[in-house]
Formats: sequence, C-alpha cells, structure tokens
Amino acid sequence: MPANGAQALFRPGEGTRIFGILNLTPDSFSDGGQWNDPERAVQRAAQMAGEGAVAIDLGGESTRPGHAPVSAAEELRRVLPVIERLAAAPCDFLLSIDTTKAEVARAALAAGAGVLNDVSGFQGDPALPEVAAAAGCPVILMHRDRGFSAAAGDPLDKIKRFFDRSLIIAAQAEVTQIILDPGIGFHKTPEESLEIMGRLAELKSFGRPLLLGASRKSVLGQVLDGAPPADRLEATLATSVWAAIQGVEFVRVHDVLANARALRMAAALQRRVR
Repeated sequence: MPANGAQALFRPGEGTRIFGILNLTPDSFSDGGQWNDPERAVQRAAQMAGEGAVAIDLGGESTRPGHAPVSAAEELRRVLPVIERLAAAPCDFLLSIDTTKAEVARAALAAGAGVLNDVSGFQGDPALPEVAAAAGCPVILMHRDRGFSAAAGDPLDKIKRFFDRSLIIAAQAEVTQIILDPGIGFHKTPEESLEIMGRLAELKSFGRPLLLGASRKSVLGQVLDGAPPADRLEATLATSVWAAIQGVEFVRVHDVLANARALRMAAALQRRVR
C-alpha cells in the first residue's frame, strides 16, 4: 500500500485516476477465467499498476447480467490468496475489494485490501457499513436498483435519491470517505446509461469523488453495432476522456495503459483551456 494509504484517493487536483479491474472469476462478461490462477493474477495486478493504475479492484463474484451467485466461502477462496500475495510485497498501489458481503469484506480488508467497493451502495448486506467503519477504509458506493427502468422519473433524479439513502446509511455508521459510482449498465437500458454518462457532472452536487465504470460494457457494444467486449476499447477510451472533461475523479477499466495515455492527453489539453 502506498505510504499515504487510501487517504491519497481524496487529494484534490489529481486529475482522473484509474482503478484497474482484476476479475478472479470464471464467468465475468469480458475476461472471465483469465486470472483465476493466483500467480497470474498477481502478475496482472503488478502490470496494471505499472501502466498507471492507482488501485487494483479485485472481485470474486461476477456481477454481469444473469450471473450465478457464489457463497462467501467461494468468493474468499478466489480473492484471499491474491490479496495476501500482493499485500506481502512492497507496492505503490491500493487494493480494492469488490464485494457485497460483509464476511468477504472483513477478511479481505484484514488481509491487506484498503478500499471497499460495494455495488449495492450500502443497501444490501446490513452488516457491511459497520465492517467499513471498523476498518476505517474508503468505500465506493455504486447505484444498483433492480426497479430502475420501471420507475417513473428522470434517471439522474432516481440515482440521486438512491445515493441520498446510501449516504444516510453511511453517516449512521460513521463512514465518511466515500466515492460514488452511478452504476452504468446495472438494471439500466442502453439509452439510460448513455444519458447518465452524458450528465455525470450533475452528480458533483454531492460533493463526493465520482467513479465511472463503463469499460467494455454492453452499452458500448450497442453503440458500436454489436461489437463484442474485446472490440470496445475505443469506446471505453471515449467514455474515460468524457468523464475527465466532466470532472470525474476515477475510472474503472480493464485496459489500463491505453486509458492512462488517453487521460494524459486529455489532461494536457485541459490545462490549456482558457
């Protein structure tokens, strides 16, 4: 973990930074099965950090549409060996655990993870906020509402109401270091996901750092006439640069090097805007 730890995520003026995706699952939509071996996963994490990721987000359960839920024990079997290996070696990047289960979060944070990424936005496992509070770690709270498309109203207003509830839960648990993720693709139509991405800046009203996770997602494939996940790099780069333009602090991506280069170019241009 970096010398400044997870607190470094909240330093102002750092531009748009990268969380590298490391799926330790056999069934993730894009790279399922590629990193199941712990040694290969450790090498991949080090590679992404070397390419510019400030954090590696490790997940042991797929969240793709139609995924098969796994037990906490199976999730831990997948993630703990990798976290323990990475935490044992000196490194200059953070480890983030992507889970909705308090049992998994508790063990992963004790093993060396420094960030909790909860795709249920603290509205799933009721014990998860207390785990985060006890660890004193930053959390990423993502919007996921299964009834999102069926509910009437403006998409951004619905997300804001969800985050209002999430932040109340966080405050009650005395969790204060929070990053918000609008949950692109989660129970949202492609049109809804595009509108949300187009209006990301409206979520700055919460005064919290934002994270965009659009890498290789199906909405990009829809725009590109059905392109499969492996052929969505250019679209992912466009979403990352667009996020940077709107002041989003983090993007969560599979292809770290290409995104880091695109963001570096975007930052060079933004510095010259008068």
